[in-house]
Amino acid sequence: MTTDIATEIEEQIKETVLHPSNYKVIFMNDEVTPMDFVVEVLIQIFRHSQATAQDLTMKIHEKGSAVAGVYSYEIAEQKAVEATTLSRSQGFQLQIRLEVE
Repeated sequence: MTTDIATEIEEQIKETVLHPSNYKVIFMNDEVTPMDFVVEVLIQIFRHSQATAQDLTMKIHEKGSAVAGVYSYEIAEQKAVEATTLSRSQGFQLQIRLEVE
């Protein structure tokens, strides 16, 4: 009796599907960047409402950092670059980091 080698090999292959990780965009507190500017960045780039942007800004100020959003890596990186570029163009030193969720 002969066995088909291709069938034998297929039976031995185990499929593993890895889903891409999400990344948190984290704003860090500093004593130079005005809170109004942080609120505007959260509204313009991260699409928060006025109320949630103000709440997040207070959390950043009081706790030292807060998550502005959770996205795929590419989107998280793009939003962080946009926010950092806007901050630097205004002379502020807003610090943002990405962290795997």
